[in-house]
Amino acid sequence: MSALTDLLDIRTPVLLGPFGGLSSIPLVAAVSAAGGLGSYGLYGYDAERIRTTVAGIRAATRRPFGLNIWLPRGDEVEPGVEHDDYAAALAPFFAEVGAEVPARPAAYLPSLDEQLAAVLEAAPAVLSVVFGVPSASLVDEAHRRGIRVIGTATTVAEARALAEGGVDAIVATGAEAAGHRVSFLRPAEDSVVGLFSLLPQVVDAVDVPVIAAGGISDRRGVAAAFALGAQGVQVGTAFLATAESAANEAHRAAIRATPAEDAVLTRAMSGRLARGARNRVVADIEAAGSIAPFPAQNWITGRFRTPAGQQNRGELQSLWLGQSAPLARYETAAAAFAELAAGVPS
Repeated sequence: MSALTDLLDIRTPVLLGPFGGLSSIPLVAAVSAAGGLGSYGLYGYDAERIRTTVAGIRAATRRPFGLNIWLPRGDEVEPGVEHDDYAAALAPFFAEVGAEVPARPAAYLPSLDEQLAAVLEAAPAVLSVVFGVPSASLVDEAHRRGIRVIGTATTVAEARALAEGGVDAIVATGAEAAGHRVSFLRPAEDSVVGLFSLLPQVVDAVDVPVIAAGGISDRRGVAAAFALGAQGVQVGTAFLATAESAANEAHRAAIRATPAEDAVLTRAMSGRLARGARNRVVADIEAAGSIAPFPAQNWITGRFRTPAGQQNRGELQSLWLGQSAPLARYETAAAAFAELAAGVPS
């Protein structure tokens, strides 16, 4: 047992990346049952949905699991008069899926306090956070309830800030990773560091276990991460391609077909920088040059992305994937986990 496996009460130091919007209970349960840490992303979930989700996870596995929360950066916009213009700019995409252009909502996101209250009540084994440093009071309350706290860093400075904030472990996430760049001290565009550079520097800078993320899809990536000082790995794309994930067939096909150079960073789908395939909707929104700030863009595109997903129309979805997507060759979570576990030093 390593310090990380002891800390998280898991057998194998392989963590599931907590997909915001693409998490599934079967995938969380499969990773936890295999001896790793299944993690579920709660982006946009209100308290009732969190409670329902946690009940579903607990019905599917008795093993430890984690829940993930996005911390506010302070630059989030609220629904205002600009909403109608933002939504109208995307009207052709709504027409394609047979949906109405959405009216302005009362809020784009539930409150952080509501989410945290539900998470603390649920008392998962792990609370992971992105886009910031959790408050001292949150860390203290989580620890009081037996919850470990994991922070996420894209730079050495962010890792130091998280360690000073009292987190139990840190995910060092390289620029190769799928989905949102979760930078919080500097703009995301100024925090694009590859994992091979980031990981050993974070390990040298902090005194808590470091978990490597970004571009790890098989045993070779796992072995490399441990050689650079990681005590565990967090994997997203390789699990997203499996049958247990919430990704539809168009998304899985994109993962297997997208070469590293076509896994691009874009603000088109959410208003924040994120890595995925450059499909038609990304190209069209970028060409139009009108992208609403976060979370307005994410909320609005979500209203056509959902029916597009139901219709298996990959050209109108957020096809999040990392630069090692072609290595995501495993059909089931069990097969992906076994391959990753083979790279953990004995």
